[in-house]
Amino acid sequence: MSNTLNLTLQIWRQEATDAPGSFQSYTVRDVPDDASFLEMLDTLNETLIDGGSVPIEFPHDCREGICGTCGVMVNGRAHGQEKGTAVCQLHMRKFNDGDTIIIEPWRATAFPVLRDLVVDRSALDDIVAAGGFVSVPTGNAPDANEIPIPKDVAESAMDAASCIGCGACVAACPNSAAQLFTAAKLWHLNSLPQGQPERYRRSEAMVDTMEQFFGSCTNHGECYEACPKEISLDFIAYMNRDYVKSKLVNRKLASQR
Repeated sequence: MSNTLNLTLQIWRQEATDAPGSFQSYTVRDVPDDASFLEMLDTLNETLIDGGSVPIEFPHDCREGICGTCGVMVNGRAHGQEKGTAVCQLHMRKFNDGDTIIIEPWRATAFPVLRDLVVDRSALDDIVAAGGFVSVPTGNAPDANEIPIPKDVAESAMDAASCIGCGACVAACPNSAAQLFTAAKLWHLNSLPQGQPERYRRSEAMVDTMEQFFGSCTNHGECYEACPKEISLDFIAYMNRDYVKSKLVNRKLASQR
């Protein structure tokens, strides 16, 4: 049998990007401690709608920690206090009866607030569009063993590919840097045989695009602490290495044309 909680919520409300925003206080009662954090917000919204008020906009989709759509600051921490957990996987049993919970959107210049807790994260899409792909000839699917991939390479690529692109790393970083996101998207392609032909063009294009929107990494490590998939900081080192090499390789290729 689940227990229930009575909570005070301080939630950021903002009608539009160019409108002023502020925290507003709400009280929710009898919240089951086995409810998820987003289910608690759903309950609050039902109350607001029943009372004729505008519901709170917050990002969500799959609610399984896979899609990367959700993301808010909970008491000053990206995705809340549970390590390795997206906010959709955070449950109310992690809070105590009578708690005050402060809920606000990602705070980064590259993530303008659209409404309430929803931000525009399209800058991350721009990084991926710059080179987060592999060009291959169309045609029949190759045999499964045509391009053998060593186990350690496959595992490293899969670790990087587990990034869901939620943007928590940016929100947690004091510099609003996107190095962890970019490094993960780079390494899961750069480490594989299929990604080698475009490796250095990809590295330069994605990093240069990242630097148009985001701050610089100064090794605080907050990105790793906030990441719901616990993406390794090692990938940032791999990205920096490939970026330096890309400047040399791409300039050499350009001079030969």
